[in-house]
Amino acid sequence: MNRKYWETMAPKYDDEIFDVLRNDSSGKIVTAIEKISSKKKTVIDIGCAIGKWIPLLATQFKEVQAADISAINLQIAKEKYRHFKNVEYLRMDMSAAKLKVSPCDAAICINAILTDSLKKRINFFQSLSLSLKKGGHLVLVVPSLESKLYTNIIAHRWNVDGDHKEKIASSKKAFELAKNIKQGVTDIDNVPTKHYLKEELELLLSLEGFKVQAIEKINYTWKTEFNNPPKWLKSPYPWDWMCVAKKNK
Repeated sequence: MNRKYWETMAPKYDDEIFDVLRNDSSGKIVTAIEKISSKKKTVIDIGCAIGKWIPLLATQFKEVQAADISAINLQIAKEKYRHFKNVEYLRMDMSAAKLKVSPCDAAICINAILTDSLKKRINFFQSLSLSLKKGGHLVLVVPSLESKLYTNIIAHRWNVDGDHKEKIASSKKAFELAKNIKQGVTDIDNVPTKHYLKEELELLLSLEGFKVQAIEKINYTWKTEFNNPPKWLKSPYPWDWMCVAKKNK
């Protein structure tokens, strides 16, 4: 996933990209953000896309930096939320080797570290640290690898959505899929997308000077995974990981 991908996706973002805010029926992410918020604090929304979290952030914090790789995403957000005067829109590639950013008191990053490139992911996690002042808090949400594998097992075992009919296009594609899964990269709508283990997430954040304070499941309905989920299919539901961490270094 690169800048070109997100520029192309921006005009149809609402239709094509999973809406975490709308689907988090538990409200856990909003609650986590409210707990670290203050009218005296600055916050950066890393990978803000078209700005779904801006209304919450703009009313909870003194100043908001809305950062995204896509200029089109930022323009859509800026036009939609122009009534919030405490928001600055910044085109920024958090996966770049070098990054200039003004550290904030708090940061959120909601399903933005998705690239299948290990190098870019390393840079992105380093950028999380650069974006925060010492003592600052991060609310991070990422796709769960455990959940993805769990969903795949169910799909295959009960042939949900015709799973048995799916064919791998070529031996080259099969090799690519096998290679990727070793790094937690699995396709979403044929786009290689990074998913994370809980323990992996803790390790990656600790390496960048964060102390993990909490990791929780953000549960969704089975309709987010299947077109026709079986009626008997209940809990445990599919989930993302939400992590709250404090920058100690």
